[in-house]
Amino acid sequence: MPIVVGVQFKPVTKIYHFDAAHMLDLGPQDYVVVDTARGPEVGQVVQPPHQIGAEEVVGEMKRVLRKASAWDLVQRDLWLHKEQEALAICKVKAKEHNLNIKLIRCEYSFDGGRLLVYFASEERVDFRSLVRDLARVFRTRIEMRQIGVRDEAKLLDGVGKCGRQLCCTSWLREFTPVSIRMAKNQQLPLNPDEISGVCGRLLCCLSYEDELYREQNKKMPKLNAEVLTPHGAGRVRHIHPLKETVTVMLENQALVEVAVSELISTKSAGGSGCSTCGGCTVKRRASAEEDNARIRAEMARRKAAKEGEPRALADAEKSSGESQSGGESSLRRRRRRRRPRGRSEGEN
Repeated sequence: MPIVVGVQFKPVTKIYHFDAAHMLDLGPQDYVVVDTARGPEVGQVVQPPHQIGAEEVVGEMKRVLRKASAWDLVQRDLWLHKEQEALAICKVKAKEHNLNIKLIRCEYSFDGGRLLVYFASEERVDFRSLVRDLARVFRTRIEMRQIGVRDEAKLLDGVGKCGRQLCCTSWLREFTPVSIRMAKNQQLPLNPDEISGVCGRLLCCLSYEDELYREQNKKMPKLNAEVLTPHGAGRVRHIHPLKETVTVMLENQALVEVAVSELISTKSAGGSGCSTCGGCTVKRRASAEEDNARIRAEMARRKAAKEGEPRALADAEKSSGESQSGGESSLRRRRRRRRPRGRSEGEN
């Protein structure tokens, strides 16, 4: 298994692994010069030499060239102080070329041989003429890199909704995927202004407790599910995953908060049905039939109030399912005696 060392090039950024089999005396906070695809770079050791599996190595493993000397660090700091000046010049040149881009940061390599310019734009930009102009001004290799709004917030830093420094700047090295499903699992309001960060994207902290909420939600009954509590039967109106309790509206319209463990009829911790007896299903069917019967009776009473007793008698006979041989003949005789609708008293 290869022996590698973890190196970061900027504070709170991604950690890259480099081959350190010939330098086992490296420790955290040491500065080293490593070989990268863009040439030699100065980085800081954050993980001492350790072994990793061969399956974790992707592509060619670059080597640690040497420990950074005092002159390497002085040279790096010298170019670091020139980055703000370079950024101001780049902004002026971008305005001269009428490019609709937002320049965010300029970074020199430790020896000044390359200038990396970060910018943000909502569309593709042809910056070839700008690169040629900047190369004539700085006399070095120019690279333009377009970044998204999250990377922009990480570079600029700021304060989040919680009042603390942004996670992506203070400790979060890599961004994790965040979806609206995470906000739903935590019962958060789906208002974009409340669940979005300063970058305009969903808050990164939504992913921190998502796994816990998903596990807790498996133990909870569904909203509007019929449950049987020590206080009586009712329906679930609110769930509280962290407290493992639910708010139930009883049949007398009272709201009570009950622990999930005290529910007599609910889902099990595994997320399956409470049992295989079918009692809940039978209860739901019986309740639905009763509701339908009440609705039919109410409709019949309303028709009786509007149309009179003969029509109500017919509706009652149809709903009860009684024999209609004698009832139908009497109803027809009554209908014949009734005056047709739409005629006035003077008409024959």
